Amino acid sequence: MGMRFETGQYLHTGQQLTLAPRIIQTMEIMQLPLPALEEKIEQELESNIALELEEPEQPEEVEVEDEKEDEYEIDEDYSDSSPKLASSIDGRDPKLDAMANIRSRQDSLSEQLLHQWSFAEVEERELTIGKSLIGCIDADGFLTITVKEMTQQVLEDTSESPSIPLLESVIANLQKWLDPPGIAARSLQESLLIQVASFVADNPTSWNDVGVLIENHLDDLIANKLPKISSKSGIGIERVKAAIEQMHELTLSPGRLLATERVLPVIPDAFIEFDEGANEYIVGICNGKLPPLRISTTYESMAKDKESDEITKQFIQRNINAARWIIEAVGQRKVTLKNIVQIVAQRQSDFLEQGDAFLRPLPMVEVSDMLGIHVATVSRAVADKWVQTPRGIFPLRRFFSGGTASNSDGDMSWEAVKSRLQQIVDDENKQKPLSDEELAKKLREQGIEIARRTIVKYRQQLGIAAARLRREY
Repeated sequence: MGMRFETGQYLHTGQQLTLAPRIIQTMEIMQLPLPALEEKIEQELESNIALELEEPEQPEEVEVEDEKEDEYEIDEDYSDSSPKLASSIDGRDPKLDAMANIRSRQDSLSEQLLHQWSFAEVEERELTIGKSLIGCIDADGFLTITVKEMTQQVLEDTSESPSIPLLESVIANLQKWLDPPGIAARSLQESLLIQVASFVADNPTSWNDVGVLIENHLDDLIANKLPKISSKSGIGIERVKAAIEQMHELTLSPGRLLATERVLPVIPDAFIEFDEGANEYIVGICNGKLPPLRISTTYESMAKDKESDEITKQFIQRNINAARWIIEAVGQRKVTLKNIVQIVAQRQSDFLEQGDAFLRPLPMVEVSDMLGIHVATVSRAVADKWVQTPRGIFPLRRFFSGGTASNSDGDMSWEAVKSRLQQIVDDENKQKPLSDEELAKKLREQGIEIARRTIVKYRQQLGIAAARLRREY
């Protein structure tokens, strides 16, 4: 989008009204990732009589402008694409396509637990109270509200106020009948103990150790104070370590084992490939199931026909204008995205060859200056997009960041610095893990000037614990 938006603010109202929809449409389409763009175009095709698909020629007559792009368009036969578009390309039955594309809605955690609870062998009264309490179970599968809040909830749902012993009996039954074990626990500790109890029958000796550690030494476990646990519990350090290893079979969130959200497939909007012949990286835009759009010639001639009445002509002309805007916006998106990914391929060639530790700083404002477009346009074009590279699929956003100078390896992005920090921690002696100051010193040895407080921030972002918690005994 070559125009700078600031100028529009000073136009008189009449011009603003005619410009606004075009600018908004271009901005919106620029921001859409491929699956959303396909959906948007599907809606436009349904609502605009003047917009239609340019039907592809017979295969032998197709002129391939960019072989790589064409190969991508054929290969990427995505099930999430619009049925209408799909049928227009490959002649499949649109109804069958539509049915195949209906995502099965997964039952919520509550729905799944209510279904299980309906089979519990308990009295009718407990069954009713249990239904009410299931509504209070959080996403992790825990029942952490107070007894008073539970009583209030049951009263609202059933018009009866249960005694505390009755509530406790219902909770015990929920824990007994609901699966996986650990659901309806009042705390993490209780949930872990319920899970241990379900495993004890298989291997009483080792699971009893796990039970003792969770029941009596949970705080010391979290703080990684293994020698202290060993001396207080009388369990040898090797057995303590074996019990901790076994704890990996337990889950911290039993509810999430049931209600996992389906992750939709990531569909790349662009690709970067290495061309051996030319000895360089080449870039292409993935069009998915989007054949070219065109303005209907039938309606174009009707708009020009002197015989057509004025109201009909105005209606058709509005549709033609809207169709033209959307075609231009889709074209603009493609050109802008390709230009941006080309800069990424040039600037991040070290990353493409050697990995995370070689990402370079690439501020969006620099790209906007190179392309002569507004930085907000770059930001929109990068948002929610994915790129297929020889190293895998990455969010386009990943390639854009500030950075720091390294004496040995030139400019490095913050992501590259984090990658090197992760490598140092992975390689450290776990009996003597490195302090934050020592980590900073190791990076300085690689020519990267970094403060200890920055190490702490990056360590937290990477999910790396402090040195005392990384220590292995």
